Amino acid sequence: MSARDVAFEELPRLVGQALGASDWIVVDQPMIDAFAAATGDHQWIHVDVARAAAGPFGSTVAHGYLTLSLLPAFAGTAFNVSGSRMGVNYGLDRVRFPAPVPAGSRLRAHFSLKNCEAVEGGVQLTIEATVEREGSAKPVCVAQMIARRYA
Repeated sequence: MSARDVAFEELPRLVGQALGASDWIVVDQPMIDAFAAATGDHQWIHVDVARAAAGPFGSTVAHGYLTLSLLPAFAGTAFNVSGSRMGVNYGLDRVRFPAPVPAGSRLRAHFSLKNCEAVEGGVQLTIEATVEREGSAKPVCVAQMIARRYA
């Protein structure tokens, strides 16, 4: 899928609208293991396949923070802001993980622009990201991303 091009000067008029949906990403056990190694979070529910098979989800599940860390990759295939010289992550508000991500799940994210306000040299954007798991009625992550774009 090709990322939607969003012009910097159009951002204020797009508040309340969808920015786009990402490509699918498979979250497999090697990705989960690599995240565990990078973060030091080796909880059995993530990395012990045999023990997790008998656990509450029937398999290992991805770390919530792994799902959250995929937001830039999702955003990169969903939309692109053209006409700005630089963008920076400013933070997050209200992050939730309403459902698990079993190993082998396919995920994608939907983005909508919730707010756009002027800051010195640019704008601050509040973008709601809703990450879905293929075949699940509940989202696996909902987060408000705060980003700044500079003209």
